[in-house]
Amino acid sequence: MKNLQPRFVPLAAKTVVCHTLTYFIMGALAFHFLHYAELFNKPGSGLRSSSSLWILFGPALQVFRGILFASVFYPLRELLFGRKNGWLLMAWILIGVGILGTFGGPPGSLEGFIYTTVPIHLQLRGYLEIIPQALLLSMLLFYWVRHPEKKWLSWLLGAAYVICITLPMLSLLAMK
Repeated sequence: MKNLQPRFVPLAAKTVVCHTLTYFIMGALAFHFLHYAELFNKPGSGLRSSSSLWILFGPALQVFRGILFASVFYPLRELLFGRKNGWLLMAWILIGVGILGTFGGPPGSLEGFIYTTVPIHLQLRGYLEIIPQALLLSMLLFYWVRHPEKKWLSWLLGAAYVICITLPMLSLLAMK
């Protein structure tokens, strides 16, 4: 039987890569199809401009969230990676605690539906980005952890990670 009890550092590295890739992909799709540029650039939206350095460095900064996620997954690794459908449990943890049940009141959370004035249809629209990301992150990480023998996967995902954090920063050159 394969060792499905990864040590923390390898799990954190894989979580950072998987989270950043799914964050980048779903964010790019949402930016295009959900017209985020209009939302981000609207005065009074409370969001930074889509050309903000913080937005451009967003993918590179996901290393911190990836480590945070890994610190949650690590004590649960036997439960998450040691069973056939552990990715579903991982996705539910991300969705249930991280999206719906967060202690804050951001739009799309249970508290957000009660305490914000953001129209419900706009709150639900965000689910088109964040629910698939939680599912993709869970599936990809689950598969990668359960198949450590697939070295080509590590190389492929590592290269994709470098591309995802480099592309937005390269756009800085285009702005000059």
